[in-house]
Amino acid sequence: MKTKKGFTLIELMIVVAIIGILAAIAIPKFADLIKKSKEGATKGSLGALRSALTIYYGEQEGVYPVPGVAENALTTTFNTPTGPFLTKYLDQIPTVKLGITGISDSSDCVYSQEYATITAATHNGRWWYRGATIGEMKVYASNQYDTKSTYITSW
Repeated sequence: MKTKKGFTLIELMIVVAIIGILAAIAIPKFADLIKKSKEGATKGSLGALRSALTIYYGEQEGVYPVPGVAENALTTTFNTPTGPFLTKYLDQIPTVKLGITGISDSSDCVYSQEYATITAATHNGRWWYRGATIGEMKVYASNQYDTKSTYITSW
């Protein structure tokens, strides 16, 4: 008598169900890992910008970079290759990557002394330089939290 080899329909359905359950668990975790990696890259870039500002401050004997002529933008000092800060202390302005839906990656830098003068619709997901007297660099993301429930602007 011959025996049939193979899997029954029930066994195949159980395997498919197990794979579906594993995929349902793994896909959200994978998306979270991508967001965490983007946040980590942005935090690393923020550290590089702050280090460059500190070196500039030390070499200029207590003077932080002065923003450019354009209102709310560091065009002369930060964003153009001819600016004194960018050419000597950084190769280029790094990109802010947050992995938040609706906020695109950007390497723009907003200049403002006060948080209240920045608008979320225009400046979300950009670097925020708080001024030549403070010399503070942050990431501006209005009312946005990272994967650890920390307010992004507090980084």
